Amino acid sequence: MSEQAAQKPRLSVWQIWNMCFGFFGIQVGFALQNANVSRIFQTLGAEVEELPILWIAAPLTGLLVQPIIGYMSDNTWNRLGRRRPYFFYGAILTTLALFIMPNSPALWVAVGTLWIMDASINITMEPFRAFVGDMLPDEQRTTGFAMQSFFIGTGAVLASALPWMMANWFDVSNTAPAGIIPDSVMYAFYVGGVGVFLAVMWTVASTKEYSPEQLEAFERALDKASNNEPENKHVIPDYSRSGTLSLLVGLSATAAVYAASLEKELYLIGLGLTTFGLLQFLASGIRSRVVERSGFTHGYMEIMDDLFNMPPTMKQLAVVQFFSWFGLFAMWIYSTAGVTAFHYGAVDPTSAAYQDGADWVGVLFAAYNGFAALAAFAIPVLAARTSRKTAHMICLLAGALGLMSFIWIKDPTSLWLSMIGVGIAWASILSVPYSILSGALPYRKMGIYMGIFNFFIVIPQLLAASILGVMVKYLFEGEAIYALVLGGAGMIVAALLTLRVEDKSEF
Repeated sequence: MSEQAAQKPRLSVWQIWNMCFGFFGIQVGFALQNANVSRIFQTLGAEVEELPILWIAAPLTGLLVQPIIGYMSDNTWNRLGRRRPYFFYGAILTTLALFIMPNSPALWVAVGTLWIMDASINITMEPFRAFVGDMLPDEQRTTGFAMQSFFIGTGAVLASALPWMMANWFDVSNTAPAGIIPDSVMYAFYVGGVGVFLAVMWTVASTKEYSPEQLEAFERALDKASNNEPENKHVIPDYSRSGTLSLLVGLSATAAVYAASLEKELYLIGLGLTTFGLLQFLASGIRSRVVERSGFTHGYMEIMDDLFNMPPTMKQLAVVQFFSWFGLFAMWIYSTAGVTAFHYGAVDPTSAAYQDGADWVGVLFAAYNGFAALAAFAIPVLAARTSRKTAHMICLLAGALGLMSFIWIKDPTSLWLSMIGVGIAWASILSVPYSILSGALPYRKMGIYMGIFNFFIVIPQLLAASILGVMVKYLFEGEAIYALVLGGAGMIVAALLTLRVEDKSEF
């Protein structure tokens, strides 16, 4: 292959459209989950302060599934390609889970289905991030991630509004006896399941991936053209030492929660640190005792070593993501409970007022995703005129203002104004960090590092699941609306931390 041929070719707008269209389907499933699972849980008997711990399935499955799928897809090549096999099978599993969720006869069934549904969405979603890095040259990646954000926004608009559309356009019942999911929600999940499958299959059928040999040639050509210096020296972590520290802190935190008879959700913090310590001890044992690694041991050690050897840009973005996603998770968990109680004066899930408020939250979620779809094309322009960091900071501040304004705006029909800021932030969170990150990652590790990057989306969700319920119950005296204000504060912190990020494209 000649040097010119080894340059990764630019793709047309329609080629980028086809390769990103599957994200439309993924977001249909993701938005149905975000907008309706708390409603389903409350319908099946969950108390408002129990919602964060019941939502623990979402971050935990992401924490486990995404780095594994990233590693596996980096090392997969068959007749479907490198990433597309995971699109294919993940879409099938997601569709089945969407069909099952609204038919849950009991709370425990719905919680278990959430685990399956979120794992399935993650199987499909994680390789899509690496897909942009695989298929597009560096100068087109911002466009690629913006296209993904556009489809995320449009898919979520449809999915978030589906229950409201069923009730108001098709006269499907929006109420049901206690403990029964309304038909409007049930049929919305059925339509969404079909949409997920068809959209993802479009990308699988319409896009051909580069072979490992082609990707290797592209990487060599890029290194030669840019005179890249060797990567930072790979540090061998002392897993025994760091594992001991994590284990001691985790056990101490767990013991403190037990001794003080604190809320059970707080055990998540201590148990998480304890588990991380044990995982490091496992890595230490494998390194000292296993000479020839293959299969599980090779994959496990690669994930752990790469976690401790993240590029500097990735470490800086990780902190930004932490505070950004804490705010988002607060919104997803508590928007329904906050709006129905604060704006509609309803706390009974069987009441018409509660159902009307819950439907309106679905419309609001559709609104912020619609604004995100529009913002997706404005953000690259803003980034070009300022910088990607500055653009992201501005967008996060808009999101903070949007979340905090929930408590200032008393008329629920005016809450769409809040969603303008939330939508701008959402579009940026889904594109700008990945655009900056992809330029700092080696090609052959694009999947695994994108999976590890998900840790810093998941960890704040776990923290939110641990402390938000306690804060709402005791600090906010059951007023869920204040969780949204707290989420806005998290976005302000993220915005300020964005200024510390080193974007290689600026040098």
